[in-house]
Amino acid sequence: VQLQASGGGLVQAGGSLGLSCAVSGRTFGMYAVAWFRQAPGKERELVAAFRSSAGSQYYTASVKGRFIMSRDNAKNTVTLQMDSLKPEDTAVYYCAAGLDFGATMTPSSYVHWGQGTLVTVSS
Repeated sequence: VQLQASGGGLVQAGGSLGLSCAVSGRTFGMYAVAWFRQAPGKERELVAAFRSSAGSQYYTASVKGRFIMSRDNAKNTVTLQMDSLKPEDTAVYYCAAGLDFGATMTPSSYVHWGQGTLVTVSS
């Protein structure tokens, strides 16, 4: 499985930006997918995740109500729509995938990673 993220850029606070991740492989539907981010000087954090079945999603508290993650299994794509962006959202964003066996998934469950895309939110 290979992932390629795109869509980062510079945006003013309060603005919107969409990220996209193209995933290769025929078994995309078996994978949970996630977006992580890493801000300068900080640890990588899980931002949002989308399980392979039942549409189960997770959002970290700081982005709930502002970010929406979606996946299209037919097109092997994952998107992250980010609205009401804040300067603290500035980070390198990564898409990641991990086989979904139905059990609880942790950040370490995501073993396939795309390259990062930089999102900069100016105040």
